[in-house]
Amino acid sequence: MFTFSTDIRVHYALTDKMGVVYHSRFIELFEISRNEAIRNLGVTYKEIEAMGLIMPVTELIIKFLRPAFYDDLLTVKTILKKLPEDHKIIFFHETYNEAQQLLNTGSITLYFMNAHTMTRAAIPEALKLKLSEYFT
Repeated sequence: MFTFSTDIRVHYALTDKMGVVYHSRFIELFEISRNEAIRNLGVTYKEIEAMGLIMPVTELIIKFLRPAFYDDLLTVKTILKKLPEDHKIIFFHETYNEAQQLLNTGSITLYFMNAHTMTRAAIPEALKLKLSEYFT
């Protein structure tokens, strides 16, 4: 299993009038954590796109348990429970506040796709190789 954590301070633009992080902003926080997780492996989204691949979101599920507030320091965990074998990759996310309270959970499914033909493509070998170290 691959796990990576990213700390993100809640800035004002992420909140609503009540100072609570607006629900849709967690999609952005999950994306930041996913990007940083892949970067930590030594591969970037930019490099994946340079290979002629895109990664559209095909499914998104979020369960909200507690609110997050302006100026909170959040820890967003990104988890891969299994090594992607084909065109699909499923990221699981958990968000915690500074008191280590679980705020929400989510999963996001993305497909690897050829940017020119818009057809499914295999996971890039460089990324698969880096991830495989966590699934032996």
